[in-house]
Amino acid sequence: MTTPLRPLPLLALLVSTCLATSAWAQEAAIRKNLAERLPKLPKIDEVSKTPVAAGLYEVRFGGNQILYSDANGDFIFVNGSLVDAKSKVDLTEERIDKLTAIAFSDLPLKDAMVARQGSGARKMAVFVDPNCGYCKRFERDLTTVKDVTIYTFLMPILGPDSTAKSRDIWCAKDPQKAWRAWMLDGVLPPKAAASCDSEVLERNQALARKHRITGTPALVFEDGSRKPGALPAEQVERQLAAAAKKG
Repeated sequence: MTTPLRPLPLLALLVSTCLATSAWAQEAAIRKNLAERLPKLPKIDEVSKTPVAAGLYEVRFGGNQILYSDANGDFIFVNGSLVDAKSKVDLTEERIDKLTAIAFSDLPLKDAMVARQGSGARKMAVFVDPNCGYCKRFERDLTTVKDVTIYTFLMPILGPDSTAKSRDIWCAKDPQKAWRAWMLDGVLPPKAAASCDSEVLERNQALARKHRITGTPALVFEDGSRKPGALPAEQVERQLAAAAKKG
């Protein structure tokens, strides 16, 4: 009886080393060629293979921006989505969601205004500016969502008046009440006392910069997923339901 031959450990090590070297060389080639051909492209954070055919690579830059490249950086796909035709899953969106996720437990909720609707069992956070028209529309839609606790972070980004209004709202006797009075009914909050501590606004701005939140409204759900813009109430409901299932 003949004993089957087994691969020599040294050969296996050599093969593994060659593959690793090849992968490194491929990534280096993509980085070098794209840097030369696209001089305005920000520094590349990561190059990784896609789950598609060999030769298509994901190139991540700017933290959470993605383009796709061939193995040599000769051809690129920009502003497009890679979709799994079988499952209909948008792989690009799925990947960006992972890159931009924010651990809800890491949010400094003490720096937010709180609205409890119904049982308040579900949770979400919103970053807003008091002069943001989309935020006003979104706030009105939010009032129709049931059984949710909403943490609202004031993030004045539309100029000095937004900062002044945010300070007045935060320093009001009931900040959440003052917030909704302004956003829903146009009732200005009383002027804040000079002694009011409004450093929370700076902390919120720092928090937004840390997580690359640049526009309002910006939404964060309990599962860490985030969405930009004034989503319709029914879409908020779907996001809350999805987050609850993951929890």
